[in-house]
Amino acid sequence: MVKGANVGLATLSEDVGSVVVSLGWSSATGEGDADVSVLLLDGDGKVRSDVDFCFYNNPVAGNGSVQLLGKTPTADGSEDRISFDLDAVPQEIEKVVVAASRYAGSRFGELDDLRLTLADSAGDGLVRFAVEGADEVSAVIFGELYRRSGEWKFRAVGQGYASGLAGLATDYGVDIDDDAAEEPSGAGPEAEAGPEAEASAPEPPAVTGPDAPEPSAVVPAQSRGIRATTPAAPQAPAVPGPADPAPVPKPARRPRTAKKKVTLPRTAKKSLADNESWRSARLFPVSALKSDRERETRATSVVLSVMAQVPEFGRRLTAGFGAPAGRMETYTEVTLPHGESPRRPDGVVRVERAGKLWTALVETKTNGNALKPDQVQAYMDIAARRGYEAVITLSNDVALEGSPLVDVRIDRRRKHKVALWHLSWAEVVHQAQMLIRHEGVGNAAHAWLLQELLLYLQHENSGCHGFQNMGAAWVPVRRGIDDETLCQGDARALEVIENWERLVRQVCLRLGGELGQKVLPVQRARRGSDPGARRAELADHLCEQGRLNAEIRIEGTPGVLAITADLRTAKLRTSIEVPAEETGYPLTRAKRLVRRLAEAPADLHIETLVDGQGPGPRGTLERLRPEPADLLPKDGAQITGFRLSLFKGMGNGRGSAESGFIRSVDEAVDRFHAQVVAHVEAPAV
Repeated sequence: MVKGANVGLATLSEDVGSVVVSLGWSSATGEGDADVSVLLLDGDGKVRSDVDFCFYNNPVAGNGSVQLLGKTPTADGSEDRISFDLDAVPQEIEKVVVAASRYAGSRFGELDDLRLTLADSAGDGLVRFAVEGADEVSAVIFGELYRRSGEWKFRAVGQGYASGLAGLATDYGVDIDDDAAEEPSGAGPEAEAGPEAEASAPEPPAVTGPDAPEPSAVVPAQSRGIRATTPAAPQAPAVPGPADPAPVPKPARRPRTAKKKVTLPRTAKKSLADNESWRSARLFPVSALKSDRERETRATSVVLSVMAQVPEFGRRLTAGFGAPAGRMETYTEVTLPHGESPRRPDGVVRVERAGKLWTALVETKTNGNALKPDQVQAYMDIAARRGYEAVITLSNDVALEGSPLVDVRIDRRRKHKVALWHLSWAEVVHQAQMLIRHEGVGNAAHAWLLQELLLYLQHENSGCHGFQNMGAAWVPVRRGIDDETLCQGDARALEVIENWERLVRQVCLRLGGELGQKVLPVQRARRGSDPGARRAELADHLCEQGRLNAEIRIEGTPGVLAITADLRTAKLRTSIEVPAEETGYPLTRAKRLVRRLAEAPADLHIETLVDGQGPGPRGTLERLRPEPADLLPKDGAQITGFRLSLFKGMGNGRGSAESGFIRSVDEAVDRFHAQVVAHVEAPAV
């Protein structure tokens, strides 16, 4: 589409009751990013209240009809995905604006390939719009969905705001406090709320059973700077009598952005058990599981039952698959006719909204069991005949763009389309962690259910541990690199590259769930490059250099975390480049860096990065602590930053055992982040 064009969604597809809009971009460094926001507008072109402003601190709006699904890695960057259940959008809403904004003085001109895509509930792309001319702005309206004669249409907008998110939001009736520090002491949100705020201060839930009370609504601390302005109702002027005291104006109270959400504390309460041999009773026991079939049946029942009972969790897992925001029911071991031999999918998910049903069949695998193409094909055929919307596969494998886990035939002659989606157990764990540890759920009972789900999935006997095997090609490729017999174009090298990418994505999910931050792999591919061609090029580099390389970006961290696995030396290197401070003398900068790393391990390697030259001075932290001046270039060259690195022995096995490669990568990343990255602050400007 071109800027200003519009199209009716019903003319493009029959499956537009639910759609997914993706905003994407790329950057040469892989570090560029932006925050997505959605505004629901009434007939006057304004938000009705603060609940109609959907952003990172309020990811669900419009009674669940709009939900931010987070970021998804792509071949040349990342995409932010937003789910819209158009049938459930409140009738008062006439228009939905989709925008993105940058922060800390960044502009959209620093990003490449700004684009919006819109897909129907079956996952088929309907609209693509490339945004141009946004070089000097920090906020952009990509597009808008609007009602016209009872149907939804889409308009490509591409309008920029030099004033950023504040200017954009103000135009639509949202007031953003850019500098809360300007408020006088005692006049912050807590003071404005008065005694009621003190009464509703968040406390750990005392009741953890199903009868736990609903928490009261308060403004989350990170959301208090955002509010919606709504006109006050007119009142008749009061005529004070001669003895009436002067009225005392009440302080204005900020609207509440969202209900109080319940999260579980990170530190467990003191146990009442006599000793450590006492095991806590669990809702979902795993000790009796003896076969993979039992594990698959139990895992399916556990996750589907929690999806149905915890609306935030069920919606989080299914919104990206085109499911509406409605009442969810889940079933296991359902028998469905299929020729002479009926089929029994592991589960069924059904969502009802306004009398309409959305149905997905679920096929589950645990441990190292792979999905079977004939099974998935049969379920796709059954879903097409019965008018179901999707088939969802759930296993420890991680799906890659352009590399499907199973190949299925789709009969294009059928009028009804069925979408095939995949979830990894690592994604399920990630979403549960984000809800109960960081974002919160509706009540303490839901938080407890999610905690029990996590304890089950993370148990060693559950079989739901995520990607755990580098594949049959791992050992032959390592040997080929050792004896220099591995040649470019070898298909085994490509298999290792694909599994390395799966492992890195799982590391991002695990670390993001623990930190509550966006953690994404960095792709430095050329814009529009084919994923298969990119992986083939990386496979050739592996054959030539003997190294696996990856980079991940952690929100709020300066620079990117680089991971290098050298298969020749059996060493893992984790590193990050920290920009040098722009103030102070060079020796002062070096001393500040060493002080920041007071808790870092002594074997941390520090290398000075010098402008326009080769490597600068380097040394271990143990040697540099008493002599930080050793980091200064002898010729007085300009210091641009420092590279911090830790080295670790690499596991040999292809699995996740104690001596396995996957375990060694997890441990290396965890150690580097906890002992180095967490102590590195953004430099003062």
